[in-house]
Amino acid sequence: QVQLVESGGGLVQAGGSLRLSCAASRLTFSNYHMAWFRQAPGKEREFVAAVTRNRNTYYADSVKGRFTISTDNAKNTVYLRMNSLKPEDTAVYYCGAAAGPFYSDPNKMTYWGKGTLVTVSS
Repeated sequence: QVQLVESGGGLVQAGGSLRLSCAASRLTFSNYHMAWFRQAPGKEREFVAAVTRNRNTYYADSVKGRFTISTDNAKNTVYLRMNSLKPEDTAVYYCGAAAGPFYSDPNKMTYWGKGTLVTVSS
């Protein structure tokens, strides 16, 4: 079955950078919107960034200019480069794949990874 496996999380100081990876198996990127979401303790899962089937990219206002989503189709992997990290970026980051038309609604994702924890210290 389809699997999404995130990696790259960790502890970083404010102002630092991380690159998250989401390796997909048994899934063809061209058939899905690929997105990153995050969930902080006690909060709902929120949209972070997406790359759509036609390769357009979208970002939440809170990360625009700091985060970059990209894909490597040869490796079937989607990345999230995170720069200028802030303590409020601390969360579990999830990779999602949507077969339908919506890319930013967590309730519309078809597949999820198990997440990777990002902790930003002040």
